[in-house]
Amino acid sequence: MIRASDRRKAVELIKEAHTNGARLFRACQVLEINIRTYQRWTLGGDVKEDGRPGADRPSPSNRLKPAERNRVLAIANSPEYGSMPPAQIVANLADKGIYLASESSFYRILRENNQLHHRGRMARRTSHRPTTHGATAPNQLWSWDISYLPSEIRGRWHRLYLILDIFSRFIVGWEV
Repeated sequence: MIRASDRRKAVELIKEAHTNGARLFRACQVLEINIRTYQRWTLGGDVKEDGRPGADRPSPSNRLKPAERNRVLAIANSPEYGSMPPAQIVANLADKGIYLASESSFYRILRENNQLHHRGRMARRTSHRPTTHGATAPNQLWSWDISYLPSEIRGRWHRLYLILDIFSRFIVGWEV
């Protein structure tokens, strides 16, 4: 990555060499910069900053200060808001006329502090899988389904009745 100051210095040197009679291609070649890169840097008159995703950029001026981030965490962990998701916290604070940060900032701060997890008073939702039915070999458990198949006549359907072995997933029987 080329720092912005180095980029500006390189453009100045190339422009100076070009105004003194050197060919632009040769001036770029001396600094080991492709002429296309130079043209991209100077497109629009002034020297452009590095636009690549991994480039060093200054932090935005509206970034939350550490004290503000700590206040967001303190409110999110307070007994009043400890069981609410950030969307509800921001809405409740807005009803009281308080604005600390946006909803996405609340989510980002909680995620950075590993606190973005189940925040409600209810128990965490678990997946419910049926335990009463299970097949350990073929022909122990079958399932059925009815599928509607289109016919040659618009608006008319054929019904496919299908019986399926759960263990092997083979079709046991069918009828249209």
